[in-house]
Amino acid sequence: MAGNVDLTQFLRRCRDRIDPESLGLPERGAYRRVPGLRREEVAQLAGVSTDYYIRLEQGRNITPSDSVLDAVADALRLDDAERTHLHDLVKAKPGRRARRAAPGVQRARPGLLRLLDSFNDHAAFILGKRGDILAINHLCRVLIADFDAMPYRERNLTRWIVLTPEARALYPDWEQIAAEMTAILRLDAGRYPDDARTAELVGELTMKSEHFRRWWDDHKVLTRTHGQKRFNHPLVGELTIDYQALTPPGEDGQTLFLYMPAPDRTSQEAWRLLADWNTPTAPDHNPEPDDSPSHSPSDDRSSL
Repeated sequence: MAGNVDLTQFLRRCRDRIDPESLGLPERGAYRRVPGLRREEVAQLAGVSTDYYIRLEQGRNITPSDSVLDAVADALRLDDAERTHLHDLVKAKPGRRARRAAPGVQRARPGLLRLLDSFNDHAAFILGKRGDILAINHLCRVLIADFDAMPYRERNLTRWIVLTPEARALYPDWEQIAAEMTAILRLDAGRYPDDARTAELVGELTMKSEHFRRWWDDHKVLTRTHGQKRFNHPLVGELTIDYQALTPPGEDGQTLFLYMPAPDRTSQEAWRLLADWNTPTAPDHNPEPDDSPSHSPSDDRSSL
């Protein structure tokens, strides 16, 4: 049986990046043939046997306890997103991905859609699994893109940012943002290893983007909670936004993002112009996609 390749590559990347000298270990020597920590050093720091850690890194079909995984995460200095990713990868048993789950349709619940429509001074959208756009409000259409007008399978923020020239023009820091979206997708791929649409998206981006292939091979993972982004908007010019990411209770794989202007004068004035540029004439929620797969009410909470 084949090993867990994603787990193997992730652990190797994590130990390669650690400077041995920062842990009081010799940086150079005849015995050190790797750029970061050796496997036996990780094992020692985690308090497990070298043989056990080697089998873990090789993706063997073993079942480490949560406490062992946390000890390995501590030894490798993983952040919260990386720690979660490690647990997700271990749960994905080798060979399990040969059978992908049949795609369904993920939707935002009606209450969240009404909440989205109530934001007049904020750009807002609901992001689903793998970065799918589930719903956007009017100001978000004006600020970023009209995802409702796109074909159903192209309503994905990661895909739009990585592949489209419009995204490259909109974000002065495009390479950083696209790399971060790749890391977020990598985290989702570990969380939902059987999701066919995620595999399809990763395959498309791998074929079409050399940048994506490089970032994907880095095995970096990321979760977003708040921050800033710079825009070079075609209508109002330069502005900076502050964003907050909120996870509604009881919604698996859905995040509400709120965008507001940064407090500087340039961003505030640009935002007022943007908000006045056009007025919505209808409720702001995704129409039923004409090209979406047929579904039943039981599909509503399943992945795309």
